[in-house]
Amino acid sequence: MNAVIIGVSLGVFIIILFSILRQFDKRIIYGLILSGIGFLYVGFAWTDLQALLTNSVQAVVVVFIAYYGSTKNINILAAGYFLHGIWDLVYPTFQNPDLLPPHYDLFCLSIDFIMGFYILILNRYGRKQVSP
Repeated sequence: MNAVIIGVSLGVFIIILFSILRQFDKRIIYGLILSGIGFLYVGFAWTDLQALLTNSVQAVVVVFIAYYGSTKNINILAAGYFLHGIWDLVYPTFQNPDLLPPHYDLFCLSIDFIMGFYILILNRYGRKQVSP
């Protein structure tokens, strides 16, 4: 439960921080964050070749989603966060979960879903801020 509380708190903190720092383009910022999140798994899996390859492919796919979501369609960016949250949940079913820190799946899932919902809300009610 602590992992979820910390993840939600960090997600809300990031949202508030970049709401205060208005000079930054939110689409770019959230795309960069999504790209970084994708590569965290590569760092966790470098000791296992199969996991390293799987996570590297995942990271590259997430970069493409982040790019197209940031430049073409903000809904793709939101979908990227939700897909990555699902990745966090299913990862232990086909990779060694011992490669990840304890409770990382719940921590990361909570951040991913908070950010994904925020992007959807921002797109719905703040079009001036996220239109290309």
